[in-house]
Amino acid sequence: MDRPDLRASDADRERVVRCLERHTSAGRLSLDEHADRVTRTLLARTHGELATILADLPAEPDAAVSDAAAPTGPATAPQLAVAFLIAGVALVLLTALLLLR
Repeated sequence: MDRPDLRASDADRERVVRCLERHTSAGRLSLDEHADRVTRTLLARTHGELATILADLPAEPDAAVSDAAAPTGPATAPQLAVAFLIAGVALVLLTALLLLR
């Protein structure tokens, strides 16, 4: 970041937490290190403080793309409704098959 003194937003902190989760699952951070860095992330005020938390970890070029492409919020509600509809139809069909025996 060009201006490390700029204030960080909640979205900036959430991005860093997701990055820390990926590094932990990749084995780069222990659970204790992860917990410590998440705490520091949530308390960070500036982009510079956030950069310091990630400074010793490799960059994740694919992470920005996957974060941007991941469905969030209301966009997933129709998908959930379709899944429940399919499960409901399957349940009705299975019940009907069992009753016909």
